[in-house]
Formats: sequence, structure tokens, C-alpha cells
Amino acid sequence: MTSWPDLTALELLVGVDDHGGLGAAARAAGLAQPNATRMLRRLERQLGTELVRRGRTGSVLTPAGTIVAHWAREVLADTERLLDAAAALRSELRPELVVAASMTIAEHLVPRWLGAFRLVRNDVQIQLRVHNSMRVCDLVAEGGCDLGFVEGPTVPDGLHSVPVARDRLVVVVPAGHPWARRRRPLTVAELAATPLVVREEGSGTRRTLDLALQEYDRAAPLLELGSGAAVRTSVLGGTGPAVLSTLAVSEYLDSGRLVVVEVDGLDLRRVLRAVWRPPRTLAGPAGELVRMITRGR
Repeated sequence: MTSWPDLTALELLVGVDDHGGLGAAARAAGLAQPNATRMLRRLERQLGTELVRRGRTGSVLTPAGTIVAHWAREVLADTERLLDAAAALRSELRPELVVAASMTIAEHLVPRWLGAFRLVRNDVQIQLRVHNSMRVCDLVAEGGCDLGFVEGPTVPDGLHSVPVARDRLVVVVPAGHPWARRRRPLTVAELAATPLVVREEGSGTRRTLDLALQEYDRAAPLLELGSGAAVRTSVLGGTGPAVLSTLAVSEYLDSGRLVVVEVDGLDLRRVLRAVWRPPRTLAGPAGELVRMITRGR
């Protein structure tokens, strides 16, 4: 029985046809020419026919070599398809977890959660998508992710949720702002009447603030920005006050660059939640991640 031909030898044979010589074919295959010559001679012995005619001007395929090269192309193409299919199977067999998180949670909590999860489930391929809370809920409902983390005060109907952390929003100003020297807390009405730097519509931080001040006449925002980091930078630059998560400003409060301004009678504590589509019991890697987070609270 004839032994199976070496695929690299078939690649060399096709390379002689494509590149016009054995030297060029060897370079394309990443082989030294003496090694390439030996491989083709071995192939000729296996098949019992001359495939390459060597001459002073180089190497060319014989008529038999041309026919074998044609079929070699088919074999190499099928082999490439086999390897692609095997790679796809490996990808399918590896569990995947697609997580969407609101910006504050993604920046300050998710890295720690996913890092701990990877220690126990390093076989899971994790994708993280970062949006505001409203868009995260939309992605969960649409099936665009397996699990979401949101900071909004409410969760849309049709989604299940569980608390994973607690947070508080605070009014912050730079150290040189007149409010930083106040001896008395602000009133809620004063805060509502003050133009603020705020997050965009759809943000959980914005939604929490809007609900807290919904009974008051509101001043128009100074700026609407798309991330807590952008709001924080704007406040540090002296644009105006803002209401931000303590997660986003803690190190700036510790350094004294930002100051918390107390507001009498305003409670901006909130619950951060994991959200998912039915069924109520969350299974697979997503369920494992949520259980790990809630056990560590």
C-alpha cells in the first residue's frame, strides 16, 4: 500500500508551478532548498513517477507533475477547510460569556469581578460591552448579551435582577468652589435650581438624580456628558457642580481635589443590579459569575 504523501511536499510541488522554480517554492514554504529537493524526490519515489524536471535554467513540472499538482491543490484546499472547521469547533466548545455593564460599574467593579471569576473559570471566553444603563437593559432584553450590570433605580418589566452592590451619589465641587466652604448643607431646592454638569439621558446616574428632583423646578444642565470620567474632569476644571457616584470620585475626595457638598433631606443611595432574561434561575457561566459576586458582598 502506498504511504500518504507529505502535505509540505505537495505544497512544494504546487509552489514550483506557481513560482516557476524550486528555489522560489522552497522560500515560499520556509524551507532550505536542499531540504525541499529531498522532499520532492521522496514524493516522486512514493508516486513512482518524475514530477519535476531539473535543468540548467531551473526546475519545471513534468506532464505528470502538472497533473499531480492539480490534485495536490484540491488536497491542500480540503486540508485548509478541515483545519478551519476544527478551529470553529474549538471555539464552539469553549464556553462564552457576553457581559454588558453600565459605565460606572464597568470602570470600578467589573474588572475585579471578572478577574476573580477567571481564577476559577479560565476556560470561559468573556466579552465585555460598556454602555449606559438603559442600553444595557435593551441589550439584555434583545438577547445581545448573557448578563447585564446596571445602576438605574428601576429594571424594565420582563427582566430578572438581583442586587450585587450598593452605591451612593454625592454632590461634588472642586476645592476652590464657594460650596466647598459652606457651613450648612444645601437644600434640595437649591440643588435643583443650580445648573449642573450631568450624564446623558439613559444613564443610571442621571435617572437616579432626575427621580430625586422630579418634584422641583430644575435648572437646565450646564453640560451633558457621556461618561462619569468626563463629568468628573469637567468638575475638576471648574465648569460647575455635579452629582456622581462615590465609586467615581473616592480617590479625588481622599486627595482633597474634590469636596462633597451635603444636601439636607436628599437620599441618593442606590442598588447596583445584575439583570438577565427569563428564566428566573440564571444558569451557566453567567449564573456562576452572579453567585460568586453575591457571595462576596
